[in-house]
Amino acid sequence: MQPIRSCAGCGRKAPQPSLLRFAAQNGVLTAGRTLPGRGVYTCRHLQCFERARARRAFDRVLRQTVEVDPALSHLYTDGDE
Repeated sequence: MQPIRSCAGCGRKAPQPSLLRFAAQNGVLTAGRTLPGRGVYTCRHLQCFERARARRAFDRVLRQTVEVDPALSHLYTDGDE
C-alpha cells in the first residue's frame, strides 16, 4: 500500500508517487523525491503549484520561509486545468 499525501495547492489526497515533492534546500524550494527534510507535495498541475505559492502553503508546510523560483513551473503539465 502506498502512502497518501495531500496537495498543498488544492488539498486533494493522492498516492505519494502521483504527486511532485519539494523540500527546502538552503532556504530555496527545490524539487526532488529523495531530498532530506520535510517535504511538501503538489498535484502535477500548474494551477496547484501557483495556488500553493500564492497562499504561501510551501512556507507553512515546510515550517520556514522559502524562496519559490517561478522557473519550477516547467515541471508541470498544462492539461486538465
